[in-house]
Amino acid sequence: MGKGEQLGLAEAFASQKLGVNRRLERITAEVKWYRFEKLLRRLEPEGAGRRPYEPLLMFKAMLLAQLYTLSDAELEEQLNDKVSFRRFLELGLEDDAPDHTTLCRFRNRLVETGLSEKLFAEFNRQIEGRGLVLRQGTMIDATLVTAAGKPPADDNFAEASDPDARFAKIEGKGTSYGYKAHLGVDQGTRLIRAALLTPANVNETVVAEALVCGDEKAVYADKAYAKRERREALRARGIKPRIMHKRWGGGPQLSPWQKLHNRLIAPIRAEVETVFATLKRRLGYRLVRYRGLVKNQAQLFLLALAYNMRRVADLLLRKRPDSVST
Repeated sequence: MGKGEQLGLAEAFASQKLGVNRRLERITAEVKWYRFEKLLRRLEPEGAGRRPYEPLLMFKAMLLAQLYTLSDAELEEQLNDKVSFRRFLELGLEDDAPDHTTLCRFRNRLVETGLSEKLFAEFNRQIEGRGLVLRQGTMIDATLVTAAGKPPADDNFAEASDPDARFAKIEGKGTSYGYKAHLGVDQGTRLIRAALLTPANVNETVVAEALVCGDEKAVYADKAYAKRERREALRARGIKPRIMHKRWGGGPQLSPWQKLHNRLIAPIRAEVETVFATLKRRLGYRLVRYRGLVKNQAQLFLLALAYNMRRVADLLLRKRPDSVST
C-alpha cells in the first residue's frame, strides 16, 4: 500500500487493534518525513520487479533494524510477520516486503553517498526547530564497542578481519578490541547532538572539540577531558567548562574547591551514562555490526538517529500518558 488512505482487502477486514505500536505511531506522526525524502532523492528506487521500493520506505526499514537490533535477514523476517512494522513502512499486508539482499544494497548505498550523517543532522534540525533541545549543556563521553571480527594475533592489523579496529586497555579488566563511540548529549533531554566513531585506542580528549555544538551554555565531562587549554577555549566561546578536575601524575592534591566542583558536576555528567545504557541494553550496541570504520560510523549515525526518534516519542508520550508498545 502506498501513501494515502487506500486499504488492501486484508486491511479492510483486519481489527484496528492489529499491529498497534504506540511508539512507532508517535514517531510516524511527529517526524517530518518529506524532509528525508528530499535528501534521499539522489537514490533510485531499490529492488527489481514490478514495483521498486522507494528510498523513504527503505530508510524507514533501516530505522527499524536499529530500533529492534535486527540483521538484514531478521528484518526481512519481521517485515513479513509484524503488522506494526509494515504500517510503519506504509506497506500493505498484500505487498511483498524487501528481502535481505535489497536491504543490504540500500544500506551500502547510504554508506557510499554519506547520507547517514546528513539524515542524522536533518532530524536534529527538526527537533531543534521545535524547541526540544534545551541547550543548557552538552554532556560528552565515550564508550567502547566490540569489533565484529576476532582480534588479530600479535597486533598484525593488516591481516585482521577488521583492520580498522584497535585494542584499548580497560582498567582492571584487560583489553577490548574494537571501536570507541563518542557522543555529545543534550543535558536534560538526553538527545544525541553529535556522534563520532574512532578506533578503540583513540583517547577521548583527542576528539572532544568535535562533540561541542557551540550553542550550549556549558560542557559537562569527566576527568578524561581535563585540559587547561580546553577550559580556556570554551570560556573564550562563552561556554562554561563544567569538566571534572584531576590530579596530574605526582602533582599536588586537588584543592577543596576542585573537590567540591567535581562533586557538583558528577551527578549531572553521569546522565550521559543513561544514554549509553539505552544504546547497549535496549538497542544492542555492545558490538559493531560491520567491518571497517566507514560502515560502522554510518551505523552509529543511523543508531543515534533512531535513538533520537525513540527518545522524542517517549518525551511526547509523557505529556500524553498512553502505553508504549516496544
